[in-house]
Amino acid sequence: MSTTSEQAPDASIAAPTELSAEESGRMSHSEIVKALVGMLMAMMTAFLSSTIVSIALPTIITELRGSQSQYTWIVTATLLASTASTPIWGKLADLFDKKLLIQIAITIFTLGSIAAGLSQSTEVLIVWRVIQGLGLGGLQALVVIAIAAMVSPRERGKYMGPVAAIMSVATVAGPLLGGLIVDTSWLGWQWCFFAGVPLAVAALIVVQRTLHLPVIKRPVNIDYLGAGLIASGVSALLIWVTLGGNQFAWNSTTSWAVAGIGVALLALAIIVEARAKDPIIPLRLFRDRTTVLATVASIAVGTAMFGGAVFLGQYFQIARGYSPTESGLLTLPMVIGSMITSSGSGWLITRFGRWKIFLVSGSAFMVAGFALLGSIDHETNMVLIGTYLFVLGVGMGMLMQNLVLAVQNSVAPSDLGSSSSTVAFFRSLGGTVGVSVLGAVLATRVGNLISDGLAAIGIDVADAPGGEEVGIGQLDELPAPLADIVRAAYGDGTATIFLIAAAVAAVSFLVVLFIKEVPLRTQSGMEAQLAEARATEVDRPKAVVG
Repeated sequence: MSTTSEQAPDASIAAPTELSAEESGRMSHSEIVKALVGMLMAMMTAFLSSTIVSIALPTIITELRGSQSQYTWIVTATLLASTASTPIWGKLADLFDKKLLIQIAITIFTLGSIAAGLSQSTEVLIVWRVIQGLGLGGLQALVVIAIAAMVSPRERGKYMGPVAAIMSVATVAGPLLGGLIVDTSWLGWQWCFFAGVPLAVAALIVVQRTLHLPVIKRPVNIDYLGAGLIASGVSALLIWVTLGGNQFAWNSTTSWAVAGIGVALLALAIIVEARAKDPIIPLRLFRDRTTVLATVASIAVGTAMFGGAVFLGQYFQIARGYSPTESGLLTLPMVIGSMITSSGSGWLITRFGRWKIFLVSGSAFMVAGFALLGSIDHETNMVLIGTYLFVLGVGMGMLMQNLVLAVQNSVAPSDLGSSSSTVAFFRSLGGTVGVSVLGAVLATRVGNLISDGLAAIGIDVADAPGGEEVGIGQLDELPAPLADIVRAAYGDGTATIFLIAAAVAAVSFLVVLFIKEVPLRTQSGMEAQLAEARATEVDRPKAVVG
């Protein structure tokens, strides 16, 4: 008996072909996890490199016969490059293949790391640290953007927890690993740069095999002039706040000139961005209330968090006499608090769809943590300090990544990269300013406390060993009574830094109160971008496999 067409319907109708992630814009949970592994490996490598080198710097400077100013620039060079390049990477993510950009960032960072480890002079090392910074800027912007493309805002919280955890773990693991490398005679400081290379190469391979994002074909107009002006202006201001008070006086001609150049370049950048067809930082982003408030909060968070937390290691080592390794371990309560709440808040946001409560609670905990740390001195019980650090970590974990989530949920899909990197950029900028300004405050406060301490035992600071420069640099040369005064001054003076950080964190608390909570979208960034492109273009664009 013959079979009719009615009896044998077309196979394509009976069993439609399932769309791929590139075509549908939606990835399964297993696909997301696999892709996330490669990106987190790259992030771990990048953030480790930022903290691992800090412990090795004295050894590096000694072996390469560098100067104190070069010591500063080995750190500053990477900071400048990563901060200035972050918004540029974000804009490129809106225009080009995100997967390719992540691979380029990993490659740049890896090559910079290898070359840095092979450096034979501090000048060459500084150049390669700039290259490392360019790759770092790309990774810290692109990974968050890629996650936003893969996962809807409603589901994104549970996937952002591991990102925050990686950042926290790297903060502690870096100094520990750096100390181990430096203390191992047969390794040498070069392995502080080489150690992350195998992990970076593995990340490159995993990303190639697991990350599949669509690329929407659209006219590309790169704003080269805007990019150059933003990078140059930001670099000038960062040089000003980083070196001011050290390499030149704040009120000097050099200080005014560097600051003036930075402001002038950024003013020109605003003019160019307002007229550019595809600006690096679209000014229309700042018409959105959530973006503006989240940006202000990010500046405050960066200033408080980086500016305050960076002095913890100094407090533990100078005021309390702990080793670098022990100092890293003593920050574990803050790391644990951050890991718990970053993952927990993400899961709860996914479960209930409410996110503002975590911004408000996180900023409140951050204010409380810094305020409690503002009460410490050189004799405070270490259990109490650990408790205060845990409170601070709880706040950091709830606040940092959820500020980015709030912005990503409010902007157009085509601005996903620019908006995400803008928040990260201002947080990093706030952190840089915070480190410089709070460092200057600490130096002044410590100087006054040392003078008071010496006067109490009948010694004029000018008559002390080291004269007017008595302080941390002379600790090993000072008699025990004088060294105790210096250590106590650092222990008591650090509290001032934390009180200022608490005041700045309070700004973020006030700002997030005014952020309006809107329901989280259920479309992934890829789905939204595909829908936006199909709705606005005459010819239906095709997704190109990334």
